[in-house]
Amino acid sequence: MNVARGALRAPRDNWRLCVAPMMDWTDRHCRYFHRLLAPSARLYTEMLTTGAVLHGDRNWLLGFDPAEHPVALQLGGSEPEALAEAASIGAEAGFDEINLNCGCPSDRVQKGRFGACLMTEPERVGDCVAAMREAVALPVTVKCRIGVDEHDDDDFLQRFAESLVGAGVDALIVHARKAWLQGLSPKQNREVPPLAPARVERLAAAFPELPVVFNGGLTCVGAAADALTRFDGVMLGRAAYQTPWVLAELEALLRRPNEPGGRRPREIVEAMSEYSRHAIQQGVPLRAVARHMLGLFHACPGARGWRRVLSQNMHRADAGPELLLEALRIVETSADSSQNRCPPAGVRTRSGFLDRS
Repeated sequence: MNVARGALRAPRDNWRLCVAPMMDWTDRHCRYFHRLLAPSARLYTEMLTTGAVLHGDRNWLLGFDPAEHPVALQLGGSEPEALAEAASIGAEAGFDEINLNCGCPSDRVQKGRFGACLMTEPERVGDCVAAMREAVALPVTVKCRIGVDEHDDDDFLQRFAESLVGAGVDALIVHARKAWLQGLSPKQNREVPPLAPARVERLAAAFPELPVVFNGGLTCVGAAADALTRFDGVMLGRAAYQTPWVLAELEALLRRPNEPGGRRPREIVEAMSEYSRHAIQQGVPLRAVARHMLGLFHACPGARGWRRVLSQNMHRADAGPELLLEALRIVETSADSSQNRCPPAGVRTRSGFLDRS
């Protein structure tokens, strides 16, 4: 379905809590798990190139469980026509948003002329956004950095944003670090360039009608909650993956008074056990599901036993959904003998969990 550029404006609160697109991590099994933890969070696929979407196995690349909604498709590309076609395919597949990657600094992505290097071509990015907005009746968003190489000041970032706003972008997700395209690995680009949240605040102030989502350095509930007082939303990456219960805690903070409470740990594990049962019946090995759950009980009594049981056994050819319940019993036994409370009985701090009862 074609719509006029800028005809649709998504609600600002669509992006209050987001889980970042992460290569090799946020596949459909990971997203299903994260949905159980945070029913309102906006989930993102791993980045898919336009070439993969246009010419690859779409059922495998774009498949997802209906429970994952709202879920966004992140695209990598730099040609407006190809992005528009890929966005249309994503819309037909049922995604709720199309996101353009303008933040990945990897050499492979640079060779394809997309990712963070696109920030140096704001007019082209604007053309890409406009083409996608014309092609789909979905929110079209962009994920970017605050700068690239020597292009690293407020004027550069605002010129980039101006091009997107003119093209009708629905929201801008900003990783508050610049990207060094030469000399740093993708991992170093997530850690070495210093965070500059004030830069993102000034960007948000300059474009008050544009939803701005803050990404970068949000490693705990407190940091994310503070960012939510200054931005339209937050996007968590490694913290959501490595310590996933942080999503449940943020969901609890954002929950409206009359909304039902979240699932308890046993309910999460039981739901994932049932999910893995269906996945195994379709030829998916348990490890493909369980690997995303290793950090579920981070900082809880029994967390080490949970990880040990899963990591030592999930690769077995005969590993089944009962392995998750076996590992859970270790956690519950450890919790019974400990003074510490596991989630969701309390809000996690750096020192553990504080009882709310």
